Amino acid sequence: MGSPRSALSCLLLHLLVLCLQAQVRRTARRRGPGGRGPPVGHVGQGREDGPCGRGASTGRSLRNPASRHPGQGAKEQRGSSLRQVTQRHVREQSLVTDQLSRRLIRTYQLYSRTSGKHVQVLANKRINAMAEDGDPFAKLIVETDTFGSRVRVRGAETGLYICMNKKGKLIAKSNGKGKDCVFTEIVLENNYTALQNAKYEGWYMAFTRKGRPRKGSKTRQHQREVHFMKRLPRGHHTTEQSLRFEFLNYPPFTRSLRGSQRTWAPEPR
Repeated sequence: MGSPRSALSCLLLHLLVLCLQAQVRRTARRRGPGGRGPPVGHVGQGREDGPCGRGASTGRSLRNPASRHPGQGAKEQRGSSLRQVTQRHVREQSLVTDQLSRRLIRTYQLYSRTSGKHVQVLANKRINAMAEDGDPFAKLIVETDTFGSRVRVRGAETGLYICMNKKGKLIAKSNGKGKDCVFTEIVLENNYTALQNAKYEGWYMAFTRKGRPRKGSKTRQHQREVHFMKRLPRGHHTTEQSLRFEFLNYPPFTRSLRGSQRTWAPEPR
């Protein structure tokens, strides 16, 4: 028998031969039938499986999956472009006033989380959140502006719209066609509703604990001052008729044997 050193040398020589053969096969595979392709050891090639290919440096195939599957990369690009077009279309349509569709008109009160009272629009064009439940000045008429959640809010008793000027102060106007009189209803995680002005993004309708309006430039969505709850006025009844449900009794569905035809069993009396 030979010495251990000679056996180890033979093993290393055998592994070297296998590595060279695997490198030649990979080169031939990359070049293809026509003999074209990048040279051996080209930087950017992917990881290969083999006796000497494992543990190779990260290549283009690992960094860019589309290089291994060109069709998959094209599908992802088409899907991404379609999502961007859809989002842009929805955003543009949300900013355009809809004059053709039928507007939805609702009547409710806005309960302020901080003051514990309701928002009201007075005849002297003052706006505060100090009205009790059922107060006639607290009754608000909300008109939808687009197919989204943009609305115009006006007092049912005075007919004045709630708007916001460039300083962030809430004002009342008789003509609410301007963009400063449009608010976006945002339903928060705590089920409260925030009203963000459409003209001045990031500015919200807000009231202090004493019911005084707060400037929109000092408001944020997480603040309690911008949280409201929609409530129907006291004694207000919806015009929609309540739907009555009719319950139909069907015979129970049974199956006699596995694989056989389904049969209807008579209902027990």
